[in-house]
Amino acid sequence: MDDPTESPQLNLPPTMSLQPLTPPSDHISRMINANHHQSPSRAIYSDRFIPSRSSSNFDLFNISQPSPNSPAVTDSHKDDNSGTYTALLRAALFGPETPEKKDVLGPPSGRNIFRFKSETRRSLHSLSPFGFDDDVASGVSHSPVKAPRKVPRSPYKILDAPALQDDFYLNLVDWSSHNVLAVGLGNCVYLWNACSSKVTKLCDLGIDDSVCSVGWANRNTHLAVGTSHGKVQIWDASRCKRVRTMEGHRLRVGALAWSSSLLSSGSRDKSILQRDIRAQEDFVSKLSGHKSEVCGLKWSYDNRELASGGNDNRLFVWNQHSTQPVLKYCEHTAAVKAIAWSPHLHGLLASGGGTADRCIRFWNTTTNTHLSCMDTGSQVCNLVWSKNVNELVSTHGYSQNQIIVWRYPTMSKVL
Repeated sequence: MDDPTESPQLNLPPTMSLQPLTPPSDHISRMINANHHQSPSRAIYSDRFIPSRSSSNFDLFNISQPSPNSPAVTDSHKDDNSGTYTALLRAALFGPETPEKKDVLGPPSGRNIFRFKSETRRSLHSLSPFGFDDDVASGVSHSPVKAPRKVPRSPYKILDAPALQDDFYLNLVDWSSHNVLAVGLGNCVYLWNACSSKVTKLCDLGIDDSVCSVGWANRNTHLAVGTSHGKVQIWDASRCKRVRTMEGHRLRVGALAWSSSLLSSGSRDKSILQRDIRAQEDFVSKLSGHKSEVCGLKWSYDNRELASGGNDNRLFVWNQHSTQPVLKYCEHTAAVKAIAWSPHLHGLLASGGGTADRCIRFWNTTTNTHLSCMDTGSQVCNLVWSKNVNELVSTHGYSQNQIIVWRYPTMSKVL
């Protein structure tokens, strides 16, 4: 019977012999155990694997801190700014140096560069790609905080305007996309170039006629002029030459609005004429609906809807092919001359009422709803949206004659 304490033997061929195992060399042991260290005892709550740069070997980046005891080395060929750049890069990569970090920032021996750590929250307005805004601020200058906008309360330029008619229902001023201002003065139209301050007399209608409206085409130098005799003249302002004259209205033309090559004109005869300046006919269609003078016209930015306001206190919306209004708004209690489409939100329309109304109203023409109303305290003469920010400018007549800049939709006053 075999002894149970005896170690078992292997039956090996005669050519093979069992060699005793030798312990691994010191070099292999160092390779195996180099990266095995006890995990930190502090509780870790993040599941992200983020490198701890405080354990990094800074010499690999050539940005290690010089020892206070080591003598300074001066190299005349090195850039003077290299030291500043090195300090900034070090702060961005490894965070700010604090008294608590002085012992940690030294090059560690035998520690793992990667370990789990809590995620550091970054500011939404961080300027540093590494997220150390507060700490790098001492070395990197942040962009200055944007100062509140100051809107001047006095004009930077005043133009003489003799013979400018004092009539609420007329539209005698219009600014072109080429920065040229057109003004109707009596029976003449003058152009003022805002870049050169040059003044040009465009036309003279004669002693028995007068200018009732002016309107620039959207993209070219054509200017439409409405007259008191019910005619519409088209002028090429770059050549100071009249292109054509179109008839159709029986009374004065006080409102004009362009939509590409289509020109809409509103008259005291209560009608709106659609004119294609490429066609031989004076007008291609006639829109009827207002019970009094049409004093406000404005095409939407997508050229699909035309808004019209009249002295019958009505605001109408027309589409490209309708001869009757598709939307009717009757909430105003005075003439509706001021009309403006928002360039920021499709279907948002603003309208202003006259002296008995004094209100700016907002409409959603997509859902056919009245959104809000703001009492301005004065007759609303004109409305213009800013194309850059969601703000609205209103100009007023009786009784305060003010100009107001509004923030939409809060309708708080900027000016």
